[in-house]
Amino acid sequence: MTTPAQTTPQALRHIAAAHPHEPALIDGAIRLDWAELLDQVRVAARALIARGIAPGDRVAMWAPNTYHWVIAALAAHSAGAALVPLNTRYVAAEAVDVLARVDAKALFVAGPFLGRDRASELAAAAPELGIGTVVVIPVEGAAGGSSGEDDSATITWDELLAQAANVSETVGEERAAQVDPDDVSDILFTSGTTGRSKGTLVAHRQALGVVRAWAECSTLRAGDRYLVIPPFFHNFGYKAGILACLVTGATIVPQATFDVPAALALIESARITVLTGPPTIYQTILEHPQRTERDLSSLRVAVTGAATVPVVLIERMRDDLAFEVVITAYGLSETAGFGTMCRPSDDAATIANTCGGPIADFELRLSDAGEVLLRGPNVMLGYLDDPAATAETIDADGWLHTGDIGVVDERGYLKITDRLKDMYITGGFNVYPAEIEQTLARLDGVAESAVIGVPDERMGEVGKAVVVRRAGSTLTTDEVIAFAASRLANFKVPRLVEFRDQLPYSAAGKVLKRELREEKS
Repeated sequence: MTTPAQTTPQALRHIAAAHPHEPALIDGAIRLDWAELLDQVRVAARALIARGIAPGDRVAMWAPNTYHWVIAALAAHSAGAALVPLNTRYVAAEAVDVLARVDAKALFVAGPFLGRDRASELAAAAPELGIGTVVVIPVEGAAGGSSGEDDSATITWDELLAQAANVSETVGEERAAQVDPDDVSDILFTSGTTGRSKGTLVAHRQALGVVRAWAECSTLRAGDRYLVIPPFFHNFGYKAGILACLVTGATIVPQATFDVPAALALIESARITVLTGPPTIYQTILEHPQRTERDLSSLRVAVTGAATVPVVLIERMRDDLAFEVVITAYGLSETAGFGTMCRPSDDAATIANTCGGPIADFELRLSDAGEVLLRGPNVMLGYLDDPAATAETIDADGWLHTGDIGVVDERGYLKITDRLKDMYITGGFNVYPAEIEQTLARLDGVAESAVIGVPDERMGEVGKAVVVRRAGSTLTTDEVIAFAASRLANFKVPRLVEFRDQLPYSAAGKVLKRELREEKS
């Protein structure tokens, strides 16, 4: 039996050899088979090498889901670099922090998109960031220029590709072949309870190992057409999306922004078979008036998670959307994005109320306090430049402490019941209250604050800030929300604000957030 590829450059070459003329990528008018995608990745990789990208360098991506993202990410890997995806909802200060910490040598950034010009924002926020190559990706028909600046580091997508001519094909292939399974493939940032984001280091062998297990459990296969709505900067979009297609031969169909009518039209026209994402995606589709006007009969596989999943939603996904396979999953960036999954044969109650059993050679157990612990070959290599935090998270026996509280049933299936950390999930995005509280502490008029997640029918949970005003302050709800919105990505901005004279504290001086959550809003 042939050993599966252990690096993404080799995985791409294997799938292109096995399915050269099968569709790999469909993005509007752009249609590439696997052989053509490999050709484009080779060109982009040689261009990055020409721009000085060396093995071990970090290449960042700050752009929505388009075919450029796929090509650029795989090209960065082929050049020997580690990929650093940035949340498209970051404000410039958040992006600058990550780019500086990874010492990014190149950045792919979206041109004008949804009313923002991220390249200009970065230039204004950190003019001395010193990234050697900034490639502006055209989105929604934008020209993709250099924002009018005379800056040799800022180039267009086409200008980048033109530089491939300066590096031979032989050099490009040699570089791709040098990538080692233990080399870092990606650094995804996930905030901790201290409020500052931490970068999780994941190796090529780990990324591919978890993805193959996910694909097997979800029944993803060649011939599937996969509408990737979860953003590529997230494990769900990047690994369970791009890389899952890479190891199976399924077709990547990216959607830059989730638009229900457009998604319904695409499911019908492209005969989409696979749809993944948080529960809110399926709820929105089910409730949309145009749903019954479209032919959605091609849908076969749905994978969800990242929030509470009602049993009735699973039943409607099977009955009203006619999915053959509906499963839920659990994972975190520290486990390369994966951990446990339900199985296609599980009933609706199991799928809604549990996260399934371990996959990808993970071991699962609970600590004496009920904390979920995971161990195995696909636990992250560690946190970027933070050995202390790594040691706190991965114990001496190799068990990763997830910060989640759970129970395990007689089948070995996990059910998450609470969180040791205060993190909550809104629309599939992890939100860490400490970061928001630190931001609100800078608002004149705030004495102290506590942020919690509260249930929301559409988003799963939304943020609620409980604020104690300074003496004499007349701070309003609108002012709190506006201040947060000016400094944080919109999914982090609290939707609700409550003012109190004091917060509930324990004898140890800690805010009793459980008490706040249990109170009636």
